[in-house]
Amino acid sequence: AHPNAMVAININGVLTDLLEEHGFADIITSMRELAERGQVEFVGSGKFHPILPLIPEEERKRAIAENARTNLGAFGDAWKPRGFFPPEMCYDEAILNSIADAGHDWVIVSGVACPAEWPTNVVYRLRAQSRSMHVLFRDDARSNRISFRETDPTRFLADVSGVGGGGLGYVMTAMDAETFGHHIRGWENTFLGAALTAIAAQPLKWPDSRTSPVTMALPSDLLTLFPEGAVVEPMPSSWSTTRDDIAGLNPYPLWQSPGNPIQTLQWEYVGLCIELVAVAHRHARVDQARKFADLASEKLQPGLHSCQFWWASRRPMWDVPMIHRGFLLLSEVVLYASKAIHLSDASEQVKRDAHWRLAAANEVRAQLEHELFEGAP
Repeated sequence: AHPNAMVAININGVLTDLLEEHGFADIITSMRELAERGQVEFVGSGKFHPILPLIPEEERKRAIAENARTNLGAFGDAWKPRGFFPPEMCYDEAILNSIADAGHDWVIVSGVACPAEWPTNVVYRLRAQSRSMHVLFRDDARSNRISFRETDPTRFLADVSGVGGGGLGYVMTAMDAETFGHHIRGWENTFLGAALTAIAAQPLKWPDSRTSPVTMALPSDLLTLFPEGAVVEPMPSSWSTTRDDIAGLNPYPLWQSPGNPIQTLQWEYVGLCIELVAVAHRHARVDQARKFADLASEKLQPGLHSCQFWWASRRPMWDVPMIHRGFLLLSEVVLYASKAIHLSDASEQVKRDAHWRLAAANEVRAQLEHELFEGAP
C-alpha cells in the first residue's frame, strides 16, 4: 500500500518455520515479493532467538548458520542479508567474529552502547578479525516514543526533518514488529501507515532552512550514502539496557541480572547442558551413542531461547509456565546427552565425571523447581 516504504526485517528462522507449519506461507510470499521490489532487506540473526553474548562461540555460529539456512529455503534469492540483528540487540565484542564470519557488513546496536558522539552523518566502524564491519546505532529515544505511543505521525515527521540541520542526516529506528497492531491496537494504521502517507505527501522543500524532507532508506544504503566514521567499541548492552545498568555492570538486565536467583540457576543449568553435550559428542563413536548425542544437539538450540530468562527477570516480567517450558527443553538435552555418554565407549572415568555433572544438573533442577513453587504465582 505504500511504495515509498523501505524497511529492514528480522525474522528468526523459528518463526519462519511456524508460519509455514501453521498455514501462513502467504506472509512469507509477501515478504519475499517486497524484498524483490527493493522495499525490504532481510537481516541475519540466531534461529531460536538466543542471547548471543551468553552462549559459547560454537553455539553462536550454529544459531546464525541455522537461521540463514532456514530463511534461505523460505525466501530464496531474496534472502541476502548484509546486516545483522542480535536477538534483543544483546551485544558484546565477543560476538563480532561470528557475525563477520557469516558474511555480514553491519550490525545494529542499541544507542545506549554508543561510546562516541552521536552519529547522524557518518557510519562508525568496528574491528572484526576476519573483515571490516560497520555499526548502526538505534535511536533509542525516537524508537521508544513509537513503541510506547508517545508520539504521532505529525510530531515524529517534524522531529526527524530537523536531523542534519537542513543537510543530509539519518535516524535509525527499530522496534518489535508486534508493536504495530498487537501491543498497540491499530497502530499499524494510525501511526505507521499515516507516517508513510505523510512522508509521501511532503513538499520537495521545507519552509525552514534548518529542516529538510524525510525519505526512507534501507539500512545498508546508509553505508554508501554517508562517509565512514571512526572505529568505535560499543559497550555491552541490549535494547532494554539503561545507562544505570551499564554503570552497574549489568548489560543484559532482563536475561542475566546479578542477584536474580532464578536466572542464576537457569544459566548454571545451561552450562551443565553444554558440557554434557560436548562430552557426548566427543565419545559417541558407536551408533546408539551417536543417536542420542545428535538428539541432545538438536534440542540444545531451541533450549537456549531467550524468553525463558526474560520471563524470570521480575522487571516486572514473571511467568512460571514460560520459565518451566524452557527448562523442560533443556532437561531433554541433559537426558539425551547423559544417555549418549552411558552408551558410549568412553572410559569409566569419563562416565563417572559425566555422572557427577548429571547429579549437579539434577540438584540445580530441584532448586529451580523449588524457587518456582515457592515464588510468586
